[in-house]
Amino acid sequence: MKPNIHDVAKIAGVSSTTVSRVLNNRGYISEKTKERVYKAMEEINYFPNDLARSLFRKRTNLIGLIIPNSSNPFFGELAFHIESICTQKGYKLLLCNSLNRKDKEEKYLEMLIRNQVDGVIAVTFNRGILDYHKQNLPIVAIDHYLSNHIPVVGSDNYAGGKKATELLLGKGCKHIVHINGPLELETPANLRRKAYEDIMKEHGRQPVTYEVPFHQNYQECISRLFDEQPNADGIFASDDLIAAAVLTEAKKRGKDIPSRLKVIGYDGTETVQSLLPSLTTIQQPIQSISQKAIDILLKAVDGDFNDLPLETYLPVKVLEGETT
Repeated sequence: MKPNIHDVAKIAGVSSTTVSRVLNNRGYISEKTKERVYKAMEEINYFPNDLARSLFRKRTNLIGLIIPNSSNPFFGELAFHIESICTQKGYKLLLCNSLNRKDKEEKYLEMLIRNQVDGVIAVTFNRGILDYHKQNLPIVAIDHYLSNHIPVVGSDNYAGGKKATELLLGKGCKHIVHINGPLELETPANLRRKAYEDIMKEHGRQPVTYEVPFHQNYQECISRLFDEQPNADGIFASDDLIAAAVLTEAKKRGKDIPSRLKVIGYDGTETVQSLLPSLTTIQQPIQSISQKAIDILLKAVDGDFNDLPLETYLPVKVLEGETT
């Protein structure tokens, strides 16, 4: 039979109420009494019932995180930083890999609500599923527009697209191609494309954008790009995985990097930097994005909805490698 609070009280020589006050940090308790209670807990291997304590406090200290796939370097690093920051603040993280499937996101949201999470951080393309005005649940989105009421945190995508395009132009590229996701996806990442097209037009160049279809392999798109744009001497990819695939295709076709083709990615995760240190990329401040998302979410958890910024975008920087 599992030990309970009354067993702890008996061994510690105090009342059950005193044990409860120690566990919930309520009122003044001497350090000597706390030590006796903790020693008794250790002696009989007693662990507090987090669910019962959360009902008492009306707070579970659980945060849900919904991401498309933790195997993606960007989402994996994002999850790492969010979990680390949550731990520092006394919260536990429930991680949900949705694969961007609407049915999985709906089931995960139901699960998070059943577990009475205090709030949710979401990276999802399925707009409208997560809306705290319907669910009465604080939510913060990362780099995706989920509703008109949910705060969004991300990198300064327009500045990133501008830096990438200007760097390629500065390196002498005349035929620069951009690879991006479908424009109909409602995400601030589309500003990378807008910046590229704006800068190209400012310099009297014709922008050429290839869209990678949602939920499809981008290798076919990259192969088609090489077939249709033989004069391309610069490629700005909307993420580092696409940039890596571009480098592979270029090598397959005997195009030397960077003399005949210059390539820039976007994200700058530690994983990609380790595996592809030569790649020039626009680095997102992933740790700062994580911190800002949690700060905003916890304000909402505390009931402070009035002063929450709807959009927060943090500075990016160029990590110049050997591909430019």
